[in-house]
Amino acid sequence: MADLLTAEPAATRGGPRHPVRAVARLVHTPQARPGLVLGALGVVFGDIGTSPLYSLQTVFTFDHGRIRPTPGHVYGVVSMVFWSILLVVGAKYVGVAMRADNAGEGGILALAALARRALGRTTGRAALVLMLGLAGACLFYGDSIITPAISVISSIEGLEVVDTGLAHLVVPLALVVLVALFAIQPRGTAKVGAAFGPVMVAWFAALTAVGAAQIAGDPGVLRGLSPTYAIGFVVDDPGLAFVAMGAVVLAITGAEALYADMGHFGRPPIAMAWFGLVFPALTVDYLGQAAQVLHHPATINDLFFLSMPGWARLPMVVLATAATVIASQAVISGAYSMTRQAIQLGLLPPMKIRQTSEAAEGQIYMPAVNWTLAVGVVVLVIAFRHSARLATAYGVAVTGTFVLTTVLLVVTARVHWRWPAWRLVAMAVVFGGIEVVFFAGNLAKVVDGGWLPLSVATVLFACMSTWLRGRQRVRTRRVSAEGSLEEFLAQTRTDCIIRVPGTAIYPHPDARTAPLALRATLEHHHVLHEHVVIVTAEARNIPHVDTDDAVTVDDLGDPADGIVHVTVHYGFYDRPDLPRLLGVVLDEHPEVAGIDVASASWFLSRATLRVSGDRGLARWRQRLFIAMAHNATDPAEVFSLPADRTVVMGGVIGV
Repeated sequence: MADLLTAEPAATRGGPRHPVRAVARLVHTPQARPGLVLGALGVVFGDIGTSPLYSLQTVFTFDHGRIRPTPGHVYGVVSMVFWSILLVVGAKYVGVAMRADNAGEGGILALAALARRALGRTTGRAALVLMLGLAGACLFYGDSIITPAISVISSIEGLEVVDTGLAHLVVPLALVVLVALFAIQPRGTAKVGAAFGPVMVAWFAALTAVGAAQIAGDPGVLRGLSPTYAIGFVVDDPGLAFVAMGAVVLAITGAEALYADMGHFGRPPIAMAWFGLVFPALTVDYLGQAAQVLHHPATINDLFFLSMPGWARLPMVVLATAATVIASQAVISGAYSMTRQAIQLGLLPPMKIRQTSEAAEGQIYMPAVNWTLAVGVVVLVIAFRHSARLATAYGVAVTGTFVLTTVLLVVTARVHWRWPAWRLVAMAVVFGGIEVVFFAGNLAKVVDGGWLPLSVATVLFACMSTWLRGRQRVRTRRVSAEGSLEEFLAQTRTDCIIRVPGTAIYPHPDARTAPLALRATLEHHHVLHEHVVIVTAEARNIPHVDTDDAVTVDDLGDPADGIVHVTVHYGFYDRPDLPRLLGVVLDEHPEVAGIDVASASWFLSRATLRVSGDRGLARWRQRLFIAMAHNATDPAEVFSLPADRTVVMGGVIGV
C-alpha cells in the first residue's frame, strides 16, 4: 500500500538560466495548443482577469477618497497598476516562477519542495524552506475563500447601476451562482475550462473594446504607461503613494492562483494566453478607466460599469458574472493542486482525490476541499454582503504569499539553477521590494477585515504543522514497532510455524519492515497462511501503466517459503484497484503460482493512536493529530479492498 503518511512528491524539473528567453520558449513552444490555451483562459485567468471590476475603483474610494481624480494622481496610480502587473505577474510568475515546477505542478508548495530537495531534506535550511512554503500555502487558502465572494458580488452589483431597485437581488443571486459553481466541480477542470474558455475570450474582448473607446477620447492617458509617473507620485507624496499601494495590489491578486493552476494546463498554454490576450486587454481597460476618472470623477463609486454606454451595462453585468464565476474557478482549481501537494509533502492527511482527465495529471477534483470552500464562501457572502466591505479584508494574505514566494524563488535560483549573485540580488530587489511595500500597505486592513484570512491561515498552519510533526513521530515509532522484515522472515524460517491453507495479502509501504498486521497474525494466532503476499502500490507520473509492467515480484530470498513481496505500479488515471490489478497479472508470474486473489484475505495494518505522556509534542497537538488521522481517507476504500474479506489489525502507538 502506498504510504499515505509519508508520500514524497515526484521528481522535479529544472528552471531557466535566463528569464527572458524562458518566456520566449514558453510562448513559442508547440505544446501551447489552441485547445489548452482556451482551457487555460477558462480556468486560470478568471481571478486576475476580473480585477478591473473593483481594483481601480477601490483605489479612488479607499481611505475616504484621499487619492483624488487629478492628472498627477490618476497617471501615478495607473502607472503603478501597469508596472505591478508587468513585473509581478508577467516577469515574476509567468517568466520565472512557472519554470520552477515540481513534476509539472506549480504553487508555493511545489516551489518549497523543489528548493527543499536541492538543499537536502534533512538540513535545517530545508526545514525552514518547508515552513516558509507551509506559511505561504496557508495564506493562499486564507484568500481563497474571499476571491469567489468578492468577484461574484462585485459583478452582480452592476444591477444596482442598471436599476437601483434591483439591489435586494445582489446577495441571493450571488449565492445561487456560487453554489452552482461548486456543484459542477465534479465534472473536472478540463470540461469546465472548455465551457468557460469562450466566455473569457468574450470578456477580454469586451474589456479591450470598452477601454479602447475611452482611450480614443483621451489618447493622452497613454502617458500613464511611463514608470516616471509612478516614481513621481512616490516622490511627491510618499505617504499617499503608500496608501495607494494597499489598493493597487487588488489588480494583481490571482497571480499565485495562476501559478498554483499550472499543473492543470502546463506552462506554455498559460504563457501564450497571458501575453497574447490577457495582459494587453487588462492594460487597455485600466487605461480606459483612468480616462473615465479624469473626465467623469463622479463615476468613481461604480467606475467599471459607468465607463460604458447605458445600453451595454446589463449585458456587461451578465458577462461579468460569468467571468467572475471563472475567477472563482481559478482559486478552486489552485486549492485542489495545493492540497494534493500538501498531502504529498506530509502536511495533510490523505483525502479522496478523483482524477478528471486522462491526459493531464494535474486535473483533479477533491470533494472535501470543494465543499469546505463552498461553506466558507457562502458564509462570507451572507456576512459581508458588499464587495466594498470584502475589499477591506482582501490583500493581506495574498501579499504575504507573494513575499514568501520570492524568498523561495531566490533560494531555488541559488541552489538549483545556480544563478550568479547579481541576478539573485536583482530578483530580490525588484520583485521583493515591490511586494514588501504591497504587504506593508495592506497591514492597515488587518483591523478592518484582514484578520479573517489571517485567522484562517493561522488555523491551517497549526493543523499542517501538527500533522507534519505528528506524522514524523508516528512514522518513527511505527517503524520501530514493525521491525526489520528480513529479521522477521529469518524467525519464521527457523521457528516451527504452522501454515494454514489460503492466501493472505498485506498492503504495506515497502519491503524494509514487517507489516504490523503480519506480526499481529503470528503473535496472536501463531500461524501463517500458506501464501503470504506483501503488496506495495506505487503511483507513476504517466496516465496508464501497461499490465506487462504493472507488477514486479520479489521472493525475498527464499522462493520456497511462500512469502513474496509484490510491487504494483499504476498511472495517475488508473484506479488503484489492488485486487483487480493483482488478479490480472499474477497469473503471468510462475513464482507466485497458487495464489488465489479472488478468495484471499486482506490484512490492513492500522495503528491505534493514543496521546503519549512525553513532552515532544503538546497534548493539544497530539489530540489534533489523532482527530485528523481519524478523518483521513480509509485505505481500504482507496485501494478497493473487498469489505467482506478485509481485516484490520495492528497495535497501539503513542503520538
